[in-house]
Amino acid sequence: VQASSSSLYSMFTSTEMLFLMSSLITFHLSMAFFLFFSLEPVEESLLEKYGFPEAGTETRCYTNHALSYDQAKRVPRWVIEHISKQKTLGNADRRHCKFKPDPNIPLMFSAVNEDYLGSGWSRGHMAPAGDNKFSTRAMAETFYLSNIVPQNYENNAGFWNRMEMYCRELTERFEDVWIVSGPLTLPQTNDDGKKSVTYQVIGKDDVAVPSHLYKVVLARRSRMSTEPLVLGAFVVPNDPIGFSHQLTEFQVNIEDLEKMSGLVFFPQVDKTKDVKNICEVDTCKLMGFKEFTLYITARKVQSARTLHQLEKAMSELREAGIEPDEYLLKLHKKKEELLQEKQVAAREAKAG
Repeated sequence: VQASSSSLYSMFTSTEMLFLMSSLITFHLSMAFFLFFSLEPVEESLLEKYGFPEAGTETRCYTNHALSYDQAKRVPRWVIEHISKQKTLGNADRRHCKFKPDPNIPLMFSAVNEDYLGSGWSRGHMAPAGDNKFSTRAMAETFYLSNIVPQNYENNAGFWNRMEMYCRELTERFEDVWIVSGPLTLPQTNDDGKKSVTYQVIGKDDVAVPSHLYKVVLARRSRMSTEPLVLGAFVVPNDPIGFSHQLTEFQVNIEDLEKMSGLVFFPQVDKTKDVKNICEVDTCKLMGFKEFTLYITARKVQSARTLHQLEKAMSELREAGIEPDEYLLKLHKKKEELLQEKQVAAREAKAG
């Protein structure tokens, strides 16, 4: 073997041997490169040749809210908004807004108003109109059905409404408030001890009715503040909730809500050390029955278009056993005078 090897080496000069070895190394490297970079892309390109399934745009942004839309259930997965004291003030009026399909959602995946008509469920805002009085456009966009879920009427007008009012009240004490709201369809334990998830659907588009609703609130005292952020997560059943119940009854650990929803809320916040419990820092107290009824009556007085509607609002207040406060009495008087003037003007125009 040694002789054979020696005779082989004697056939080539040292320079030729180096060239031969270099060529062999180059060949092996080229083959490895081909196998790694040529065969794999061929398989990958075939895999995506006709495209992967799509679930629509992951995040859709609007003037003052953004959302992720579930095209199968025809409801949002989550809706995030930012509010401040300035944004809750202004002249935008919901009476000029109409519920309608979101023009950004393909119609085949969108709910329509007819789905809700006669269903027994209200059209519940996730980002409320009242948070956007600073902009007519921002308020109108909250009426897109991409921001709406089927919600129990009493829950929508009552407890959920009071939660929204509390969030707006937070802007009196915190410069910035971020809110994420959305629906949940949670499992229930059957008689046999097994769990299952079932939910009603409404309309020809099978809009999913959630069993629960969630709201996550993050607030910052001010942009220059060194105080920790405050955070609260709440889950409420999509059912009537009376005035005897407090908001703290529905507070949950943020980690538990993330498990329920499959979502990570405010991922850029270290929720283990950078935040405090909002209900320990603030009141988490919702408006009581008397105060809330006065507030609702004031809204009815402001929106009354006839003297009959005006007096009906005041009559309902007294039937509830509540006397109007000074603010409401002044508001009623001003509205009454305005409607009387319009009534006289209408009669004169008709006579003339």
